[in-house]
Amino acid sequence: MHPALQNFDIICTICLYVHDESLHALASTCRIFERPALDALWRDLQSVEPLVKCLPSDLFGTEHGRMAGVLLKPLDTRTWGILNKYTSRVHSITQSDSLTVIGLLGSLMLSCPSAPASLFPNLRSLTWYADGTHYAAEFLRMAFVPTLLFLDIQISSASSIFLSVLSSLGTLCPHIQELDMQLPSATSDLVHKTSPFVAQSISQLHCLEVLHVWDLGNQGNEHLMQLPALKELWLDLKTSSAWEGRSLLQFPGFHNVNFLILFIDNFKYASDFFRSMQVIDSKRIGIFFTPAHPPTSSSTTLSQFFTILGETCDHNNLLSFNILQSTKVSTNLDIFKPLYACHNLTQLLIERSWDISMADEELCQLVRGWPKLQVLIISQFVAVNETTIPTFHGLISLLQLCPALTSLALVIDTTELDGIDFKFPGGGICNNHLEKLVLTNSPMESPLNVALILSGLFPNLLKVDLDCWDSVPKNSVPQKQLAIQLEQWKAVNLFLHGFRVVRERCTELMSSDS
Repeated sequence: MHPALQNFDIICTICLYVHDESLHALASTCRIFERPALDALWRDLQSVEPLVKCLPSDLFGTEHGRMAGVLLKPLDTRTWGILNKYTSRVHSITQSDSLTVIGLLGSLMLSCPSAPASLFPNLRSLTWYADGTHYAAEFLRMAFVPTLLFLDIQISSASSIFLSVLSSLGTLCPHIQELDMQLPSATSDLVHKTSPFVAQSISQLHCLEVLHVWDLGNQGNEHLMQLPALKELWLDLKTSSAWEGRSLLQFPGFHNVNFLILFIDNFKYASDFFRSMQVIDSKRIGIFFTPAHPPTSSSTTLSQFFTILGETCDHNNLLSFNILQSTKVSTNLDIFKPLYACHNLTQLLIERSWDISMADEELCQLVRGWPKLQVLIISQFVAVNETTIPTFHGLISLLQLCPALTSLALVIDTTELDGIDFKFPGGGICNNHLEKLVLTNSPMESPLNVALILSGLFPNLLKVDLDCWDSVPKNSVPQKQLAIQLEQWKAVNLFLHGFRVVRERCTELMSSDS
């Protein structure tokens, strides 16, 4: 045998690139390959079904030719040894549905008093999208081990035994760093039944850095604020209706969380949440809004939300604000006034269905207090016939006020060219480091003129980004008009490419002449 194949590290590396179908054969080749091949084969399980298939066929009863959840005899010591040989190699499990398989393993655990306390002693990651039955509880009791670092669990129903095991998560898995816990069908009863157990377990996770969870109520949210290592919190407030009528307590706020993301279907819940905090000093705040019903007074509700946000956020600490809304909103820039005081803001992302009326002067007023702004996404695919939009003059002023911009998405009127010098469109103002420019359905008459101006304002820009055209909001702009505009922007990019080739040739000629 070649000496390289006697090096354990080399063999392990080889096994990482071998398909699962071939790992079986590789493991049976010789003892040198057996261990690393089995490690690679069992490392990541997309289901625990392969474990059941390793067990004797006469262990369970059959129904319609398939194993049923009826245990005919307990496992002997030898079979436990074989099972442990494989389960000790498992580092990650993804389990969805297949409750029959869980029932089979669960019945095994219950039938054997001498079963090991941890069936998966080296488990690092567990994704659980199955049900919350008592069999599931018994399985999770074996999977909740001290080595677990990542847990993604969806709870559609929960037995009392399942909740008891869940409440011991903090004790059984004290080193978890990332936890994603969701209620796909969050009825009020399920929220009230589950939240106390979840809150208790989370309060003990002192190493937790990333958490995705629903609104746990006053007591549960207070536990979240006391987690010492928490840096990123994804909080689903769409379940907040279950806590309707609770008192709005004044909490100190999240002092260690750098990234706070709220999922809402009602801006009132988000406003109430922020109002209940003394201060929100997160560096990044994100809002994902999907209304349960079409909003009746969006602008008013939005204005109230931004007012409360401006009162509670740390003006010196907020670096990024992102809001994504799936329904059409027509408003103006006045709603952002509470954020003007956040002078260190580097990112403002108002994505998708927003029609924000703004003239050149209003655009300048918006960004005047944010000289460090690097990313600005403020309007895309707006109804240009119904919305006031800035011109190239507003864009040039924007570049002067925010010289650090690297990404910009804005709808402008490119047909208003009065006072624009095609040789020096910015009058000396330009941005040499913009990496992404999105102008969506900006009105256009001449692709050549637009390309000339853009090449002067952004000398190093390779192209106008057109990826967003693959996800145009429905009914935002007539399809025929969109098709015409897309072809115009493709023409702009062709001109930009041509200009760049000419510049490169000129540079080469000048270099050769010198």
